[in-house]
Amino acid sequence: MEEIEKIMIKYDELTQLVCQIARETGVYLRTEQKKLDETQVEQKHAHDYVSYVDKTSEKQIVAALREILPEVGFQTEEATARRSGEEEMWWVIDPLDGTTNYVHGGGPYAISVALRNEYEVLLGVVYDVWNDECFYAWKGGGAWLNGEQIHVKPQHSIEEAILGIEFPYNPDYKPTGLKLIDHFSGYCGAIRMNGSAALSLCWVASGRWDGWLEQYLGPWDFMAGTLIVREADGRVTNYEGEEDMLEGNAVMASNGIIHNDLLNALK
Repeated sequence: MEEIEKIMIKYDELTQLVCQIARETGVYLRTEQKKLDETQVEQKHAHDYVSYVDKTSEKQIVAALREILPEVGFQTEEATARRSGEEEMWWVIDPLDGTTNYVHGGGPYAISVALRNEYEVLLGVVYDVWNDECFYAWKGGGAWLNGEQIHVKPQHSIEEAILGIEFPYNPDYKPTGLKLIDHFSGYCGAIRMNGSAALSLCWVASGRWDGWLEQYLGPWDFMAGTLIVREADGRVTNYEGEEDMLEGNAVMASNGIIHNDLLNALK
């Protein structure tokens, strides 16, 4: 582990390597999207799609990350690699976030990779393959997009804020989602959804949106994006306003200024 710890001190360099891996895997995703047909798509659950592309891209990412840090574990959406439970650090990977957009021939869709330990997220990379935008951050190093530092937008008024309100696959969320739409429609500046939790977080981090929230997510959906928002001076909590985002499935992100407006809308 001593050798790994030496490498891990250089989070900026390690993050750049992960960005490169994500971009290389993105080439595969773009190529395969042009050839994909509906017979190659399965449903994991109702309206929740997966294809050979998700599984193959995940294997590519895992193999490349193993070459960099062979003793680090994995937590992946498609379960092509797992933790033994003894690793001090592990990668959290979504090889294709926004699969529904992808299988319908559109976008956005992204690759999300985070490195964490038992206590915190150390780095995060979200590569928007559709728009060729790589969002990334490492702990204490700020948040970045294609080499330019990004920050949340200091929007003070909820009346002017652009909010992302997503509906997950779980139908139990419908009452909550409709409540949020009813509360903010005609009250905030605009309501949007893009089909990718990882990118929604990055859009908050870069100031394109002022807030976003969704529930019934996997850790691979939000782990990287959470760090990116926080390093962009934003705030991320669960639906109870708790800051610990290493567990759970409900995520709320904002510029920090309108966060209480989002929390209050759930009461």
